[in-house]
Amino acid sequence: MARTGVVFALSFGLLTSLSVSQSKPPAEERTARYFESLRKRPNLLLAFLREMPKGGDLHNHLGGSIYAESLINFAVADGLCVDRSSSILIAPPCDAACDRFSSKPAVRCAYGDPVLYNSMLDAWSMRNWNPGKESGHDHFFATFDKFSRASRTHRADEIAEAAVRAAQDRLQLLELMHTADGLEAAALGSKIGWNDHLSELRQKLLAGGLEEIVRSTRKKLDEDESKVRSQLNCETAQPSPGCAVTVRYLYQVLRGLPPEEVFAETLLGFELASSDPRFLGLTLVMPEDWYIPMRDFELHMQMFDYLHGVYPQVHITLHAGELAFGLVPPEGLRFHIRDSIERGHAERIGQGVDILEERDPVALLHRMVQQGVLVEVCLTSNDLILGIRGDDHPLPIYLKYGVPVSLATDDEGVLRTDLTHEFLRAAETYDFLTYRDLKRMVRLSLEHSFLPGASLWSDGKTFRRGKECSGTPNEPHTEPCQKLLRTSERARLEWKLEEELADFENKY
Repeated sequence: MARTGVVFALSFGLLTSLSVSQSKPPAEERTARYFESLRKRPNLLLAFLREMPKGGDLHNHLGGSIYAESLINFAVADGLCVDRSSSILIAPPCDAACDRFSSKPAVRCAYGDPVLYNSMLDAWSMRNWNPGKESGHDHFFATFDKFSRASRTHRADEIAEAAVRAAQDRLQLLELMHTADGLEAAALGSKIGWNDHLSELRQKLLAGGLEEIVRSTRKKLDEDESKVRSQLNCETAQPSPGCAVTVRYLYQVLRGLPPEEVFAETLLGFELASSDPRFLGLTLVMPEDWYIPMRDFELHMQMFDYLHGVYPQVHITLHAGELAFGLVPPEGLRFHIRDSIERGHAERIGQGVDILEERDPVALLHRMVQQGVLVEVCLTSNDLILGIRGDDHPLPIYLKYGVPVSLATDDEGVLRTDLTHEFLRAAETYDFLTYRDLKRMVRLSLEHSFLPGASLWSDGKTFRRGKECSGTPNEPHTEPCQKLLRTSERARLEWKLEEELADFENKY
């Protein structure tokens, strides 16, 4: 009887355990239910999203990612002055006095002058901006000329700050847009001049010094990254969390420059992405609605089309459709996204706000799905710069048609945001978005990153594991899985994300 009782007890215990395990929802489902319970509790929702792993920020301008408080510190370190009336930084000498009557005080005076300090913060960012005499668009783009002098000698500090903030946002990857040569290629392009024969112009630039600019840009980035590792204590026993974030770069071409300078920068971007694994690709930047970007849009697409043929392995993401009705004539809204994909060979689209103003937008949406063209969605940016928000924003349309999207920050320092608050804005604005929708965006951000190597997924739409790594996170890797993770940076970060998502969901 005793033995029978023991067997019964063990059997009963096993059955009870199985019953409990079968009745307990999977971790993802429990997490999704908890997320829904926070819909009307924004503070708790923010705390939840702060801890959620977020994959990659694929649309982040290094020059705009820094908060104005840090830029003031940079300006003080460089001994710069500021025009009190405009908040534009000026080279020394500065006025001797720090009183309120000085028109060109040293920036250090702002530390003891709250009015000057706050006026600089507001002029260098969207802090305290309200619709009035100046549009959000104009205020935003005016900030860069005001503080740019503070950035020139502090690229390492900027990269370090961006990496630390990315770690706080629980990111695994940061693709920073960076004109890393400091406009040397543009200067060379101006010297060489324009030539309608792009093949000849390319050869002249390469022979005229562009190859040396490639080498000097790589060397400068070596120095900056060494400073970053030192600043963040990456080689010590107590490294900054920012050391764990994979930081890569997209060379950004300034499309508001003359054609000869734009082509030189574009060629440099292709050359860097071909020779330095830290540069994952390139992009076009500057306001799409300005005169030169509108006038030369077709020419820029010709440049990308030609250079893509020369460097077919280089990845391209293009700002396109960062426009709104009334900002440009109606005909200016009809083709930028389509042409960026068809002629510019863009694998991702930055912004993509005016998609429904394009010619035959439904066909274009279907094409984006078929080609797997991801849209880098920047909700705060689109709201403050273009006034596009809520139901007027195309995010629901992209999701309805199955276009891959990821959330991004754009210029988080100038916009006074971070990726966590981009997720919060999405969740609060669109009540149809579920936890699984946000999780899908997170996974898509790494799947559509420009990291080299094979994917962890056999199907990047349904996120089915490849046979090499079919086990669950935290399980011992099989030899095929270990080989994949050794040889593929993409798969390695995707695996890391899955581990962090599993740990996150197990809390609920």
